[in-house]
Amino acid sequence: MNNLTDNLSEKQRELLKKFFKILVEENEKMNLTSITEEKEVYIKHFEDSLSGVEFFPDGAKVIEIGSGGGFPSIPLKIAREDLKFTLLEATGKKCEYLKRTGEKLGFKDYEVLNGRAEDYGKNPSYREKFDVVTARAGARLNSLSGYCVPFIKLGGLFIAYKGDAEEEIKEAEKAIKILGCEKVEEKTFELSENLGKRSVIVYKKVKKTPTEYPRGNGKEKKSPIK
Repeated sequence: MNNLTDNLSEKQRELLKKFFKILVEENEKMNLTSITEEKEVYIKHFEDSLSGVEFFPDGAKVIEIGSGGGFPSIPLKIAREDLKFTLLEATGKKCEYLKRTGEKLGFKDYEVLNGRAEDYGKNPSYREKFDVVTARAGARLNSLSGYCVPFIKLGGLFIAYKGDAEEEIKEAEKAIKILGCEKVEEKTFELSENLGKRSVIVYKKVKKTPTEYPRGNGKEKKSPIK
């Protein structure tokens, strides 16, 4: 196991072990991950998820966009009980899996929403209501920011988990500025056993997001801000 998970308490390590078993069992019913070998799950999912843990403020109210298998949210919740998590996922079956997993792991301050970021991002109950928005999604950063930034309150953070993201960061500069953020931190590193280059990019919300964002109707993905 890598040093990030070695730093956890015995109880937290047990919860990670339990989560691994749940993930593999549930993955047989639905497509959550193509990575199922234990060592690879620990490095590519758990280590990766915990790599940004220091950027989350104490007691932060966090929303994760496109939760899927529960990364980075579930490993972060295991490591940081103080974080209050809302997981937003569009696929109903995955939402049920995320709810079951939270119950089995005994999480408090953890809720799962079934819906799309374009809709919830316009909803006054969720728009600009979170200290942190995070995502570990496949969309490029200029597209991803359109889904994520509307949820962050002024002074809050957008913490994006990416692979080798140098090109994407440059490509997203205009979108980030228009949406009301500025880059404050970037952490680039190699996963254990040379299993890939990763980046965690942290943006701070410095002004309100213009009301037309998110634009909806797939525009965030089909025609991102350039």
